[in-house]
Amino acid sequence: MQTNFTPEQLQDPAVANSEQILRKCVHCGFCTATCPTFTLLGDELDSPRGRIYLIKEMLENDRPADARTVKHIDRCLSCLACMTTCPSGVNYMHLVDHARTHIEKTYKRPFHDRVLRSVLANILPYPARFRWALRAARVSKPFAGLFRKLGGPFGRLGAMLDLAPSGSLLPSRLGPGQHYPELESKKGRVALLKGCAQPVLKPSINEATVRLLTRLGYEVASAPDEGCCGALVHHMGREDDALDSARRNVDAWIKQHEREPLEAIVITASGCGSTIKDYGFMLRNDPQYKEKAAMISSLAVDITEFLSKVELGLPRKSVRATVAYHSACSMQHGQKITSQPKQLLTQAGFKVKDVPEGHLCCGSAGTYNIMQPQIAEKLKERKLANISRTRPDLIATGNIGCITQLSTGADVPVVHTVELLDWVYGGPMPNGCDSTLA
Repeated sequence: MQTNFTPEQLQDPAVANSEQILRKCVHCGFCTATCPTFTLLGDELDSPRGRIYLIKEMLENDRPADARTVKHIDRCLSCLACMTTCPSGVNYMHLVDHARTHIEKTYKRPFHDRVLRSVLANILPYPARFRWALRAARVSKPFAGLFRKLGGPFGRLGAMLDLAPSGSLLPSRLGPGQHYPELESKKGRVALLKGCAQPVLKPSINEATVRLLTRLGYEVASAPDEGCCGALVHHMGREDDALDSARRNVDAWIKQHEREPLEAIVITASGCGSTIKDYGFMLRNDPQYKEKAAMISSLAVDITEFLSKVELGLPRKSVRATVAYHSACSMQHGQKITSQPKQLLTQAGFKVKDVPEGHLCCGSAGTYNIMQPQIAEKLKERKLANISRTRPDLIATGNIGCITQLSTGADVPVVHTVELLDWVYGGPMPNGCDSTLA
């Protein structure tokens, strides 16, 4: 794609990077075939190619974002299926992240939109605040249907209430500090990302991870100063907040690494993994952090990446269940992890089924199912229909957002891959799976 940026514009590192990305696009349109929003809406501007044109025009003319551009960029899930399909290597992720930052700086959203985004940015990344918000949501949950019928900003409130758990929140049974291996000889030392939303919504995921890793002989380190990975605010275009989160986590993990070298930083939420693996790029222009951030990114691994290189031993449970494996977009497109989770489940004894149209997003996408509830609901219904075609006993996935999204409509349990692996190799049965796995 031909570009027309001025030399002055290209002095900005972000513009210079976007210009290089734009130049790789050859207008082939392969991305349109795998884009969820284009598949649903059929509008060229709701495809990666259409959004690339909008971004190019906005950045080249160095103009504030307008309502039309914002509408179509906001509809992008950042599922990155287009990057898997693109034959030219267009890094759409970095391009749309830059566009969102530009929108955040130059466009004044409607009041209700600004309020909702501020609420999400100031609650979801903070576990204590999020826990209190979910308790309040449980009281208001019966009114979700009414809010959906009212539509507009109330429709988004209804979507939030639908996603809130109906029952009481389970406390985490993980204590603070280090978790030491059960074996006499330690195989290695890893850090585990605690996360922000996941330990509130489903603490059993990190509990299963620690149990499994310590049984295998690994010390699991906890970084007390670690916080939200920054993905939530990053995808809202709040660049300064996202970089502050990245710097805080880099410092926290560097401190642990200097105390005793870490073999890996293990991540159990693939949405967080995609962001942490990108810290090196995000902080590339920060002379104090660029090298440290690159090192942290190189240590970051999804739990299934890590386990695929470890000898797990023989399964301790006999399994007859069929599992539909839902590959989260941040897993298959963001991190290019496709075979390891399925291989691990197969080795554990499960009959693993691929989901038809597995490349399409389930509609979760961070806060997308709140910000764009109608599109998200259609994508969820399509995903669940495809899953049901595999006739599964369980649905396994590697991202808390997908678990929350699919659980609101699935008729079988939705569990994290590591919970199933922990159970087969000596841990307790995952919550809610008694009738399926017993």
